[in-house]
Amino acid sequence: MRADYHIHCEFSDDSREPMENQIERAIELNLDEICFTDHVDYGIKKDWDEGDIQYREGDGMNGIVDKDPIANVNYPKYFAKIHAMQKKYANIITIKQGLEFGIQTITIDKFNTLFNRYRDELDFVLLSMHQVDNQEFWTQDFQRGRTQKEYNEKYYREIYEVQKVFKDYSVLGHLDLLIRYDKCGIYPFENVKDMIVEILKLAIANNKGIELNTSSWHYGLSDTQPSRAILKLYKDLGGKIITVGSDAHATSFLADHLDDAYAILRDEIGFVEFCTFNHMTPVFHSL
Repeated sequence: MRADYHIHCEFSDDSREPMENQIERAIELNLDEICFTDHVDYGIKKDWDEGDIQYREGDGMNGIVDKDPIANVNYPKYFAKIHAMQKKYANIITIKQGLEFGIQTITIDKFNTLFNRYRDELDFVLLSMHQVDNQEFWTQDFQRGRTQKEYNEKYYREIYEVQKVFKDYSVLGHLDLLIRYDKCGIYPFENVKDMIVEILKLAIANNKGIELNTSSWHYGLSDTQPSRAILKLYKDLGGKIITVGSDAHATSFLADHLDDAYAILRDEIGFVEFCTFNHMTPVFHSL
């Protein structure tokens, strides 16, 4: 079994890749299963059907061009498109329906409403954190004016506070994401280990998992994401639910280093299984 469980397409505001292109590429790569997880980021983005949508300036990132709307997924079209693709490719590849919730404490109510509206459609939900107090990491808005200690601790504290309230997710996405955008370098793991322990304990207690996100390779990070230290900590604490996803916004990164990730989980960390999901329930497969 080979499965990529973090894929974006044209329904994410930061991707221009047609859904069917991702599926065709997955078939070429001999994947057994994929899950689309397009972005929802309440607070910094409006929903697809709200008025006064802002538009992104073209910067070339992932093929983004001028006048692309900065908006969340068009849910009816998204699920309808996946249904059509599931029917078309039914005998070739399994296609699952997911979303990536870029959740914050100030947006929990909106995500509760969204999940309840589409709970029958969803196989999988990534709980990710891309911003805190509507301040994004990649722009440095969140880090600006804070010490490295302050923004790292605030980041992990926010994840924990969300977890305590919001339970309708499958795994924690790219748990140490902040490393990707930390211009001060890698913040020592030991300085935030106690906070991460509490996050992982709560996830395990709630029967939730974590993700190994293989985009660390194309971002040039020095370790996996999350780090091997976090992966080992999760396993040592009794965690068993883990998915692997490329975070691909284009076909060129689909399933990137997927087999390397499986080998790390099996040979370095000691996992014997990884997961896919069906209607929010983990399905275990041998590594």
